[in-house]
Amino acid sequence: MHTLELRDLHVALTEQPDKSIVKGVTLTIKSGEVHAIMGPNGTGKSTLSKAVAGHPDYTITGGDVLLDGKSILEMEPDERARAGLFLAFQYPSEIPGVSIANFIRAAVQARLKEGEELDATSYYKRLYAKMDLLKIDRKFTSRAVNDGFSGGEKKRCEILQMAMLEPAFALMDETDSGLDIDALKVVAEGVNAMRSPRFGVLMITHYQRLLDYIVPDFVHVMMDGRIVKSGDKTLAMELESRGYDWIKKEFAPAKA
Repeated sequence: MHTLELRDLHVALTEQPDKSIVKGVTLTIKSGEVHAIMGPNGTGKSTLSKAVAGHPDYTITGGDVLLDGKSILEMEPDERARAGLFLAFQYPSEIPGVSIANFIRAAVQARLKEGEELDATSYYKRLYAKMDLLKIDRKFTSRAVNDGFSGGEKKRCEILQMAMLEPAFALMDETDSGLDIDALKVVAEGVNAMRSPRFGVLMITHYQRLLDYIVPDFVHVMMDGRIVKSGDKTLAMELESRGYDWIKKEFAPAKA
């Protein structure tokens, strides 16, 4: 059993440390659980996920992030990744000239102990098994990472990376952004194929439609840098039908 704990987390832009974006988020995610964070634009959702992963544009100005009881704040992003975190970006970067197979191979190699070499035969056997599980054509691996990819192909590439690295926790930053319904289903199938008692997910999303396919155990609403309401999947359905105004009205007195 793994745990990812956010304790009274405060985050600001690195270039504007006095401008707080996340303002005291406390949340515990256990392996086997899927947590969704919803909320209007500009409420700090993506900032939260990037800060936990160690993105240099954001600075944690207060609180702590614990992975299995140990603080990760002093770790570099690659160290956090090796410790068990994976960040799926809203807008994955293109890497022309580097094939997906070689890119993932380098990432897997980086997680091995110093001096240990990845066996090519076993690597490709495992890679193809994951691709079959995720229903990805094996020709996909020879393409350059995200170069000329559609939105759905980029997200599919990230799900394949995630499947190969087998993190303890995935931070999924608006994975549904820019996807049509068919691409959304493919991505959801990939995530659902990975769900297990050893794997936890924090999903950032605006829309309930993603949660039709990846059903969360917990749903949290974020506003003004804080989690203001939590519930189960029915909360997401209520947000879809009623919007956020009713929560804004509930939150306003507490904020005042």
